[in-house]
Amino acid sequence: MIPWLGSSLQFPPVSQALAEPDGLLAAGGDLSAARLLAAYRGGIFPWYSPGDPILWWSPATRMVLEVNALRTPRSFAKVLRNRRYRVCFNQAFEAVVRACAAPRDGHRGTWIVEDMVQAYLRLHQAGHAHSVETWQDGQLVGGLYAVCVGQMVYGESMFSQVADASKIALAHLARQMQAHGLSLIDCQMHTDHLARLGAAPMPREDFMVALSHRVNLPTPSGLWHYCFDNEPSRP
Repeated sequence: MIPWLGSSLQFPPVSQALAEPDGLLAAGGDLSAARLLAAYRGGIFPWYSPGDPILWWSPATRMVLEVNALRTPRSFAKVLRNRRYRVCFNQAFEAVVRACAAPRDGHRGTWIVEDMVQAYLRLHQAGHAHSVETWQDGQLVGGLYAVCVGQMVYGESMFSQVADASKIALAHLARQMQAHGLSLIDCQMHTDHLARLGAAPMPREDFMVALSHRVNLPTPSGLWHYCFDNEPSRP
């Protein structure tokens, strides 16, 4: 049995997470900004399907991306240099979240249910959730959204409507993080796509150590102010 959360914002120790299903720690509670921030500070994230209670997770192995390990093969480096695009932060947060929540690849839905959309909108309004958007000719064609606590960034989801659009967004997020001294993105769960981008597994114990000091550092003031224009004006 796993604990059922009440009104308290306190979570069980992550060492109590189940081995099967991997990382399930608790159920219940709510998606208030205060609870979500307490979860992220403790290495915990919500993930559940429509019709289920809110489930809270801390897997035994965490997928993380060291921003200096992001893979940019020659073909993608050429895309970054030569394709016409613009990357901006926080210009269309809700549109990015809803694009991430839209069904894809023949699936009927995603884990980003409406309650989750509203919860991350509240986090965005509070200054803790951010979007990274790729635009082409004035159209939003890809991007991602993330949570930031202190100097720890937690990638939540990404989408692409044209080839490489989310990768372009991630590359610019990594560039901006490096410029401000941040080094680690929590990607939560393993996917082949993340592995191809350079993300790697990290044992929960090591992740908690990496997390513990980052969440207590101040977020650099200019981190989430960014716009890069690779769409030069035509004569």
